[in-house]
Amino acid sequence: MRETVVSTPFGRRPMTLALLVSQVANKDIPDKPISKWQVFQHVREAREHLGASDRALAILNALLSFYPEPALSAKTGTIVWPSNEQLCARANGMSLATLRRHIAILLDCGLILRRDSPNGKRFARKGEGGSVVQAYGFDLAPLLTRADEFRRMAETIIAERQALKILRERMTLCRRDIVKLIESGRENSIPHDWNEAEESYRTIIAELPRKATKPILEQIEAQLETLRRQIINALDSFINAAELSRNESQSETHKQESKPESQSESVSVLEKRNEAALSLSTSLFTKTAQKPALPLPLVLEACSSLNGLAQGGEIRNWRDFSAATTVVRSMLQITPSTWQEACGSLGEQQAAITLGAIYQRSGAIVNPGGYLRVLSRRAQSGRFSATPMIMALRRTSDKPESPSAPCVEPAIQSGEENPADDIPISAALLRSLAQSNTLQAKMRRNLIQP
Repeated sequence: MRETVVSTPFGRRPMTLALLVSQVANKDIPDKPISKWQVFQHVREAREHLGASDRALAILNALLSFYPEPALSAKTGTIVWPSNEQLCARANGMSLATLRRHIAILLDCGLILRRDSPNGKRFARKGEGGSVVQAYGFDLAPLLTRADEFRRMAETIIAERQALKILRERMTLCRRDIVKLIESGRENSIPHDWNEAEESYRTIIAELPRKATKPILEQIEAQLETLRRQIINALDSFINAAELSRNESQSETHKQESKPESQSESVSVLEKRNEAALSLSTSLFTKTAQKPALPLPLVLEACSSLNGLAQGGEIRNWRDFSAATTVVRSMLQITPSTWQEACGSLGEQQAAITLGAIYQRSGAIVNPGGYLRVLSRRAQSGRFSATPMIMALRRTSDKPESPSAPCVEPAIQSGEENPADDIPISAALLRSLAQSNTLQAKMRRNLIQP
């Protein structure tokens, strides 16, 4: 059964040119049946491009529910004739005025057509066998003729939505990386203008609108990615410098004392265990490097001997200071295990400051490596800080040493560590350390304890 191509509206509704074009465009219906709910799914995805509202789609869903077959086909007809009361009931109790308004929206979008009867009623005449001979109501033919158009439109919208979702996810990850990397760089005192990086980030985010389109998001995402790459490059440069310093310290030539002192078997076993454990510890430049407790100019004033070891004869920043202490470790024959233990107890920068202080008074220390191990173990129990050493060296840096002044030599030997061998900071501290026999005996017992 097929109706006439042109059907004028009933009552006072005029016959417009748009209505005529819509009816002519749907005169040739494809013979291939199409699932009515699949077509409805495509229309629902493309509703914004079609101009259809949610209420209008609810009415279209109700109209499709009156179609008896699961697939739309020209052979079985494309017209349904429900009354307004039935449509309102299946549209979740929609009012009659709202129903009429959204039916007009479906007509304007070209999703349905009107096939009005002479008196404006919706009904169907059936012939022999119950087949429909003539029907008046709403024609669903546009869903058949524009099915491919709706499918392509829906696929494009879904692809754009997925691309937009992926773009937003990349932006979210990029923003999180920038914020956390800036925070990490500040906490670890990595040389970079972090204030400028944060200001650039805030400027970029300020351009992000509340409802951004894909081109705007792509532009902002590119700016964020450029900023993130700059921050990562700054961190990579710092890490590479730290790795180079670590490799230099680990590749030092092993030097053994010509006259080693005899050690007890228990001390030797303990030292081997400590070195094995330290070899599995974290690298020289730990991920959570501690901030220096002292300003660099104050440290350089106390440890003036380090300036001659720096490249160019001047230490300008903490990186130059670390490079100078790398040379000091080689000169004082500090083993990698001893240095790693110091870094684990004090932190890399505090250990470098302590080593600089030891080098400043290296003439009064017999075994710098053993002395550094003692200080590291004190630091583990919270009984040592590099700050008093630097302040004492700073107070005595301008005072010339008396040739007749007794020099307190540390009693730390190759296998024995004595905490009384501290750097002569002041006379009172020297007397206190010289008289701490009880503390010395206690630490010796702890040292040889298996």
